[in-house]
This record gives sequence, C-alpha cells and structure tokens, in this order.
Amino acid sequence: MSLVDYKYHYGHGYKNFSLDKEHVMGELKTKPFAQLPDLKAAVLDALYHPIGSAPINELVRPGMKIAFICNDSTRVANTHDFMPILVNEMNKLGVKDEDMHIVFALGTHRLMSHEEMVEQVGEDVAGRLAMYNSDCKKQEDFAYFGETSFGTPVWLNKQICDADLVILTGTVVYHFFSGFGGGRKAVLPGVAAMETVRKNHSLMMQPGAQLGKLDGNPVYEDQMEGVALFAKEHKLFLFHSILDAQHNFLKVFAGDWRLAHREACKFVEQVYGVPVDEPADIVIASCGGYPKDINIYQLQKTMDNAWCAVRDGGVVIIIGECEEGSGSAALEKALEENPSPDAIKAELEKNFVIGAHKAFAITRLMKKAKFILVSALDKNIARKLLFEAVDDVDEAIKLAEEYVGKDYKILLMPEGSLTVPVLKK
Repeated sequence: MSLVDYKYHYGHGYKNFSLDKEHVMGELKTKPFAQLPDLKAAVLDALYHPIGSAPINELVRPGMKIAFICNDSTRVANTHDFMPILVNEMNKLGVKDEDMHIVFALGTHRLMSHEEMVEQVGEDVAGRLAMYNSDCKKQEDFAYFGETSFGTPVWLNKQICDADLVILTGTVVYHFFSGFGGGRKAVLPGVAAMETVRKNHSLMMQPGAQLGKLDGNPVYEDQMEGVALFAKEHKLFLFHSILDAQHNFLKVFAGDWRLAHREACKFVEQVYGVPVDEPADIVIASCGGYPKDINIYQLQKTMDNAWCAVRDGGVVIIIGECEEGSGSAALEKALEENPSPDAIKAELEKNFVIGAHKAFAITRLMKKAKFILVSALDKNIARKLLFEAVDDVDEAIKLAEEYVGKDYKILLMPEGSLTVPVLKK
C-alpha cells in the first residue's frame, strides 16, 4: 500500500486524510489561469470599455443616485476588494457618497448583521455608504413591476427603485437549476420579495432547469423577463468578478446586464468545466470551506457537482462543516413530513415552498448515489435529512466500502463547489 496525503478545506480550517494511490483516479481542479496582475487597472478598463454598453463616464453624471447590489455572506466575489475602486470612481465622476447606497442580495437567506455587511464590502466603503438588507418577508419594502409570461409576479426592493443607476455586482459560477449564477440573479431572486422568488424557483421542477443551461431554461428565462420589466424604467450596469478556487481574481466583466453576463458564463465554462473519462465508484468533494459549507442549504451545490462524476450506485463523500446546521427549517420540515425523494417531489408539485425546494434538490441526487457527510452536523439532523454523517474521511471510506465493495476507484474534488465534471462522450 502506498499512501498519499491530502488536506482539504473544511469550515475555517482543514480536514486531513490519506488514500492508497491505487484507488485514486485523480483530482479534478479548475484549469490554471493567470491571476489579474493589477485589479484596479482591470476594473477601470472594464468600466471604460464595457461589453454592449456605453462606458461608465457616459452613464454617470454628477448628482445622480446610484444603488449597488452586493452579494451576501454566502457568496464569495471579493466584493471588499473591488467596491472601494468602484465607489472612488463614482466620486471622480461627480457622485457623492451620500448619493450612493448598497443593497445586499439576500434572496430568501437570513438577514446579515452589520459586522457581516462591513466584512463583505470593507470598512472604508461601509463607513461611507448606507447599507441595507433586502428582507424578502417584508412585503411593504417591495414595489410591483408586473407579471412574467411564466406567471411570476415581479416585486423588487424599493431601495433600488429610486436610483438613477443600479450596478449589479457579484460573481458567476455554475448554478444547479438556473444554469449559471450572477447577472440577472442579483435582482431576481437577489432583491425580490418572497412570492416572486417562490414562483420563479417553482420552475426548477420543469425540464430544462439544469446546471450549465441558459437557453430553454425556464428559471433563467423567467428571471430575465422579470428583470427586463424593471429595466424598462431603470438603468442597469453589470460588474462581476471571476475568481479561482483560492479566491484570486482571474477576470472582471462589466457592461450590459445581459450581454456581459453571457460573456462571463463562457469564461466560467473554460475555468470550471473539467472533462472526466469515466464516472467513479466514490467521489470525495470538499465544498471549499467557509462560507460554502456554512450549512446544508449551501453545501447542496457541491453535491450537484460531485453527482455529475459518480456512477449509478456509487458513493459521494462531501467534506463540509455545516456550522449553521441545515440552514433552513423548511428544509428539515419537508423531509420530516415526506422522507423520500418521490414524496418530496409530489408535495412540491402541489405546494412549492422555498426551503423545501432544497429538499427536492438534495433527495433527487440520492436516487443515483449514496451521500455521506464528513461534517460537524448533528447526527440526528443528518439522518432526518437522509444523510449519513461521520467525523472524518477514514470513517466515511469504511462506510462507503459497504456500498461499493473493496475494489473501488476514487475521484477527488478539492474545489467541489466550483468544479463541474463533464463526462467525455
């Protein structure tokens, strides 16, 4: 036996483990791309040479009001690095600090504390601009913009409605049912009311709502329609950063909220899509540590990516701390009342509930493979959510052997929340 040592991100630290190299097919990692040598230069170049839009100096005028939509704590875009550059440039173009504010795109996530807001955008910007949570449950905070052809009522946060220009910041990664994140998602679901998000996300039950697909994806098309209703009367400008697994800047995109996002998606496919020769008996995937493994709600994205690389009847081992537990009472309740994939699907088709939709996202994957968590998640909660939960990778491997036998091949995904395996045809 020849052992190889591994060290994978887990919460704020790491999990160490060793594997017999005879069992290891390989490690799936994002392709190596050069880091941006000068972030400020790249940001300014993107602003003044945008995709499908007039340059920023033709959009911004002295005295106008600007709203920035920024990621919440569950999304990593290095917002604290680029926001000072954006805000200072707005100052140079004649916009005062008091005429700018930040709205955090919480979607249906929990509210951020002031300290978390400061951490996201940096102390300098947080001390200069007003900051707001978009609380999807406070219906009085939202304005109505009509209904999409899919029947989604479009209610958006009033904090973006009075701005002369809304700048959508964030990042782009693969998304398990809306194709790709970023772009229009900063607005819908980012700063949308609960019923808007609920109706939009209910489309995940339809064919075409899948990872890496935009055209023909009902969730994406509904989101685009919803944001277009807002854009009839409001100016939007996109600024997104693409990071590697170590959170280094690879590229920034700016411009038209539709066209610039499409270009960013093409780049993401180059960076994060990784070809795989054949599916593995066992896949071991790290979410990438905090905040990507903060709870089951977020960890599910790594499950989807790892699912692409495992064979039918195989095992997926997810390394994720889950310091905030499941992340959703609705998720737990759905699985308590409907403890099987088919039961969850049937219930959601009758009554789609945000939070419970994650129960469907999780359990549909379990039809193909067994999922084992290396996690601090309470074991009773894990069982409730149909997982096996153990404390370390060695224990997980022993458990996996009960399902796949002793003669197995392992595929490793140290960047599981980002890397998307693409099986060669």
